[in-house]
Amino acid sequence: MRSFVALELPEAFADEVAALSRCLSAVCEGRFVRPGNHHLTLAFLGEVGEAEARRAMDALDAACAGAGPVELVAEGLGTFGRGRDATLWLGVEKNPGLAALAERLREELLARGLCFDEKPFLPHVTIARRARLPQAALEGLAFPLPDEARAVTLYRSFLDPGGARYKPLYTVELG
Repeated sequence: MRSFVALELPEAFADEVAALSRCLSAVCEGRFVRPGNHHLTLAFLGEVGEAEARRAMDALDAACAGAGPVELVAEGLGTFGRGRDATLWLGVEKNPGLAALAERLREELLARGLCFDEKPFLPHVTIARRARLPQAALEGLAFPLPDEARAVTLYRSFLDPGGARYKPLYTVELG
């Protein structure tokens, strides 16, 4: 099963991300992430079996033990890729609490023999894939207000022609 571990966005922050996404969809082309599917990935595991998923749950428990809520502060927009294949994202400040949680999670995954995408951690919320941005500056956008994430979830990802769907497999509350 295709899996990843992510911070769940608090409701108000998620609603504001969805509103930002709606504004952007009026001026940008692309496949926009469905409301309710926004999250902040801490580690992408890729294909895992049942045994690996159970070890990932154990790693999640260990990484989150004693961790409090994580502050989320929006930092603006960015992209991965170029041209018609760009991924548009909302950057999130890499504050000490967020960085420490991501690092602990990755250490616990490695300690259990689990592989993950080892690219440097760049906290972001994906807004759209295959995005084409206008040449003009994007003005008047309302970014989410600072908030606190209080849950980390292991998700299973299903790829459909209409976009990805995510099923929560295991959640740990922070704080």
